[in-house]
Amino acid sequence: MRILILGGTQEAFEAANFLHGQNHKVTTAMAGATLNPKRPKGKFITGGFGGPNGLSTYLETNDIDLLIDATHPFAAKMSSGAVISCEKSKVPLIRLIREPFEERDGANWWRVDGNAQAAEIIPVGSAVFLTIGRKGLEPYLSRPDLRFLIRSIEPIKPELPENFTAIEQRPPFNVGEELELMKRESITHLVCKDSGGEQTSAKLEAAFMLRVQVIMISRPPLPPAREVNSLDELKQALAQLPGSGARSRFLPWLRNIWAKSES
Repeated sequence: MRILILGGTQEAFEAANFLHGQNHKVTTAMAGATLNPKRPKGKFITGGFGGPNGLSTYLETNDIDLLIDATHPFAAKMSSGAVISCEKSKVPLIRLIREPFEERDGANWWRVDGNAQAAEIIPVGSAVFLTIGRKGLEPYLSRPDLRFLIRSIEPIKPELPENFTAIEQRPPFNVGEELELMKRESITHLVCKDSGGEQTSAKLEAAFMLRVQVIMISRPPLPPAREVNSLDELKQALAQLPGSGARSRFLPWLRNIWAKSES
């Protein structure tokens, strides 16, 4: 099959390598936000498609048999566009998305709907570990009464205020490293997105051990789609797809999947 993967996650990387090894013609597309992304096997493109219409054109022009949305769980705009594009182009869609983080007994996370709410509820004088990436910092910039440690893969620009310390690190992280970092910086609160995944879960274990308060930003809602949570589940879903070259049958198949997702 000709498969297009909307990437940017470890799951996308692993799926591309697996499918390439199964002799599928795989193209991985990334938006280009990361300067030095991991390049999976197969074809690799960056820069986006110009919205759902542009993605539909790409699917049709390149005779794509399957679209796998393996973007970040918070990439709601891209995931919504993928659904629209696949319905228009009659190309089947599978969303490969990590399961949310699991709150263990006694953790007592504060759950919020976004960065504005997170920034608002942090007590005065707290030392905050921000693990939300480079975007969405505006609400925190208005809290000079707090001390922030922010971690990101790429450098943060423009220059941050004096109450911010920025570090550049790429996952995965282990519990020992996270414990050392939080103790050294006397962290009292951890702000993170409910992105899921084993590569970044160590911070939650460290926060639990140190009794650091976790402020968890909930995932944005996504339109219904066939979802799988692992590479093993993706393999099972691939076995259920209609045969390649019969796109006239794809749209009813998609609608049936959406109906099941909504029930």
